[in-house]
Amino acid sequence: MLTKDTAICIRTTDYSETSQIVTLFTRATGKISAIAKGSKRPKSAFDGPLEIFSYGQIVFSDSSREKLATLTEFQQQPGFADLANNLFALNCCLFGAELVNSLTHDYDPHPELFDAFLQFLQNANEHQEHRNVLTLLILFQFTLLREIGLMPILNSCANCKTRYERRATSDECFFSSSANGLICGDCEASFPDKIKLSQNALDCLANVKLLAEAQEKTLDEIQQVLVKHFTEILHRPPKMAKYVLS
Repeated sequence: MLTKDTAICIRTTDYSETSQIVTLFTRATGKISAIAKGSKRPKSAFDGPLEIFSYGQIVFSDSSREKLATLTEFQQQPGFADLANNLFALNCCLFGAELVNSLTHDYDPHPELFDAFLQFLQNANEHQEHRNVLTLLILFQFTLLREIGLMPILNSCANCKTRYERRATSDECFFSSSANGLICGDCEASFPDKIKLSQNALDCLANVKLLAEAQEKTLDEIQQVLVKHFTEILHRPPKMAKYVLS
């Protein structure tokens, strides 16, 4: 059976001298692995080898979900060529692709996550200033966590449920992956994995709209917290994590 969908390529592996195995994040089907036969031939149906972040309409044959699908068409749209000119923006996008690949299941569609990932790639391609790209990455990670059902509690203490209120000065506050959210000073002793938060980082986590005006130092702190959180979720550090941390 042939299936049509819209896809972003999030991983490629050489299969032979002429073919590739690709991982595609599709809008309606979810993540799929497929063989692109002959894709490395100069006159292939895919206009040459498929590259990561290739995007467009695909047609694939999927006779059994336990085996590789066969990619038969990939009508590629204009891609994200400007990413090659900015190593940090490229690394942030590769980090995002790694998270999507690691935290979604095959044939489990997340159309809103697909749209958010595509928008993230487009925005990172266009707005490559370091601070802007980091803000975009943080917002995408929140979308990913929400879509996979692991969004942390960021408006109250995850343990005692005391609501966070922004103040000029406040008690110490922490983030704990084991608690999946913010932890107040009264509860922090019970969570040895806690990470102490600065006031600015705490404000931004509790209200993501403040990220737009946050200093780069604060954004770096939040990204470090998110990397540690994904490390706990995956039980390993993401491979691209070190390239998105200052």
